[in-house]
Formats: sequence, C-alpha cells, structure tokens
Amino acid sequence: MAEQGNPAQTIERLLHYQFARSELLHEALTHRSALSRRPPKGKGRSGQQSKRSHTKGQGSNERLEFVGDRVLGLVMAEWLFERYPQEQEGALGARHAHLVSRPVLAEVADAISLADMLHIAQHEEAAGIRTLASVRADAMEALLGAIYLDGGLEPARRIVRQLWGKSIESGARPHKEPKTLLQEFLLGRGESLPCYEMVSSDGPSHAPVFCVQVQAMGHTGHGQAGSKRLAESAAAKDLLHKLGQEKKHA
Repeated sequence: MAEQGNPAQTIERLLHYQFARSELLHEALTHRSALSRRPPKGKGRSGQQSKRSHTKGQGSNERLEFVGDRVLGLVMAEWLFERYPQEQEGALGARHAHLVSRPVLAEVADAISLADMLHIAQHEEAAGIRTLASVRADAMEALLGAIYLDGGLEPARRIVRQLWGKSIESGARPHKEPKTLLQEFLLGRGESLPCYEMVSSDGPSHAPVFCVQVQAMGHTGHGQAGSKRLAESAAAKDLLHKLGQEKKHA
C-alpha cells in the first residue's frame, strides 16, 4: 500500500527524484476521468473556453503516457543491448517485448503502489478501474514520461533500471509469450493449432474487458483482460497450465 500523505511527495521519496516541474507529476497521476467538465474558476462561463480547456486527454496522463512508452522502449533497448552482447535481434526483441508489456508495467506500478496515488473520478473509482492492469500500466508509462520531460534521459534511465531490476534478472532466457509457447507445444506433438474464440466484450470504451477462450487437445483455457490480445495471452497461459506445461516454461 502507498504511504499516507501527499502522493507527489511519496512518489518523489520512493524514486529518489525531486521534480522541478511539479505540474508534470500531478498530470502523470491524473486519470482522465478526474478532469472536471466545468470551466475552471476565474476562466469565465464561455462554453468555448470550457471545450478548449478540457480537450480529451489534456490535463490527464494520456499525453505523458505517449512519451513514457517511447522513453521506456529506448531505455530498455539500450539496457538489453548492453546486458546481452551475444544475443541477436530476435532474442533481444522477445526480451524487450516482454519487459515493456502491460503485465510487467502493471507489476512495476504495483511495486511502488502507484495505483493508490492516482486521481480518479468517484464514479470510476466505484467501478473498480483503479485495479485494472491497463490503468496501472498507463500510469507507469505516464510517470516515466513526466520524469523524462522534467529531467531528461538520465533520471529516466536510472529509475527504469531501479524499478525493472527484478524483472530483467528473472529473464535468464529470452521470454516467449504464452500464445507462442502453446503453438510450439502443439506443433511439436503433431497437434492442430489452437482455436481462439471471443466469449464476450464488456465495460466502458476506455476500460473494456475482453473474455476469450482457447481450445486444443480436448482442453479449454480461459482469459480475461483489457485488450483482446492480452485476453488471448491469458487464455493460452491457462491452457498451458491445464496441459502441464506452464511450470516448464516459467
């Protein structure tokens, strides 16, 4: 759980980084649902002013998320290139895809209790979106984007290496996604390729929930996530577990 007190101060203390532009950190911690639809005080009652001030995503962490995604990709590529000098593009690419993936981003966010510090509208809070992996991952990217814009690449690099240390240490072998592992396992046994099926798609447009099932060798795996791709990955992982293969590829 996050420490009690000011979220911004807590983040700075955890990361050992002091923001020169505190508004960037505030923006990184602001989910778009928390933006008021009313004109800011002192800005008049003009509807035009209101629209200008509250363009979708402006003032929330969405724009910073866009920057942070690129910063993380660059810093991680540099780190992997340095750490695995004998590996070629294919293996490095697999490691990179895993380390910048939404599940890993969400895990890193959880390690600093980032979700607890987000500003989220009350109605969305009641819907439980604070716990969604997509929200936690996006906030982590936004935080990295804020750090980069505030202090440049060096502090962003340091903080990525600080927060992703455990994840990169656990990757002794190039990571393969569950869908790839499942396909390789089935082909290796002369079985047909797995069949994925969308079971349902629910939730609001900004926080959808996809449910997918996958069938192979008379077994069915189920997965649920905020995107179809991640739901398929979760279903493949579930099926690998049922086939007794998950532990072999952990």
